[in-house]
Amino acid sequence: MSDMFMRNVLKDRDCTEHILRVILEDAGLRVLEQVIQKDYKSLQGRSAILDCVAVDSSNRQINIEVQQKTEGASPKRARYHSGLLDMNTLNPGQMFEELPETCVIFITLGDGLGYGCPIYHIKRKIAEVNQDFQDGSYIIYVDSKNQEDTPLGRLMRDFHCSSASEMQSEILEKRVRELKETEKGAEIMCEEMDRIFREGRKLGEKEGERRGEKRGIAIGEMKTQKATAARLAGRGMEVSEISDIVGVKAELVRKWLENEVGVLK
Repeated sequence: MSDMFMRNVLKDRDCTEHILRVILEDAGLRVLEQVIQKDYKSLQGRSAILDCVAVDSSNRQINIEVQQKTEGASPKRARYHSGLLDMNTLNPGQMFEELPETCVIFITLGDGLGYGCPIYHIKRKIAEVNQDFQDGSYIIYVDSKNQEDTPLGRLMRDFHCSSASEMQSEILEKRVRELKETEKGAEIMCEEMDRIFREGRKLGEKEGERRGEKRGIAIGEMKTQKATAARLAGRGMEVSEISDIVGVKAELVRKWLENEVGVLK
């Protein structure tokens, strides 16, 4: 699944619950609330949009991130996400001891940390005594290429299925079938495409204004198309599909993506 498609799968709370139960090995986990594309704005530092932020019945806050590229799941990014969860939790006057547990989960296309494990659990430790530092925060990396015959491996296999009928999880199969094979699902995905295109347009307009050139509108339009193409490619979409959406020839889209660093500037 591309990260764009995965976000729409996660809009179904039952799917989020199922995924977390498998990854956290907690069959009784219940998701009480969740926000997709949670926007953490900062007036003084860097803002960030998190794919999915859920709260379970123990008040644990969980961030699920799906990354097509391992570079987008660096340890320092995981640390920043963990900090964002903490920073936006306590109200004025609350005690630090009231901080809930937090968990940041990165599901990556490959082995995000490079040690050959299907899943990694990261916690702070007190080095001198080799004991856990009980701050209630931890990070998990999951390699989606791991498709062993285990609950986690079968879940990751479902993530790579192109057809709902191939999936083993009935919960995920139902949601994927809805998104891919019903009119309602088509509308949901079209709305997502429109949102991505609008984001790309804003980036293009800002770039055109910043340069202050007479051809600002044309430059802005091209920046829109490039930014949108890069976003869609990052979500696993084929060049031919991107070409149809942004309205330029496939050869030009391919040229943009071959020089992706330039596209993303």
